[in-house]
Amino acid sequence: MAKPIYILNGPNLNRLGTREPHIYGTTTLADVEAMCRAAAGDQPIEFRQTNSETQLIDWVHEAIDNGSGIVINPAAYTFTSLALFDALKMFPGPIIELHISNIHKRESHYHNSYVSKVATAIIAGLGAKGYAAAVRAMRELIGSA
Repeated sequence: MAKPIYILNGPNLNRLGTREPHIYGTTTLADVEAMCRAAAGDQPIEFRQTNSETQLIDWVHEAIDNGSGIVINPAAYTFTSLALFDALKMFPGPIIELHISNIHKRESHYHNSYVSKVATAIIAGLGAKGYAAAVRAMRELIGSA
């Protein structure tokens, strides 16, 4: 059986659809998960969201042992978490950093991503549709497309 793609979501993404819709749109996290599953086809995925930095790191550790790739939207931890950066450095496969908004068009505190320093690729500014693009790209990177 193929190893799953881990799709990991950080803090406040459980509020998609209602949180600042002028920035993040009206698509819910459940909608995002459905898009990811459709884009994955027969490739298994683990789709998760947490508001806890500890839990996010634990899931990266799980992916190190069990995953083929990681698509991660770490939200605010992108810019603050050296611990997440250290965990992602240990992952042997491809990592796609994903952001719904274009973080480089936003305030300056959103411009320095620790995750970008270890990511294979970055998708930002495509809205929620960026998730499906990330899953399709990951399938190509891991050779399951």
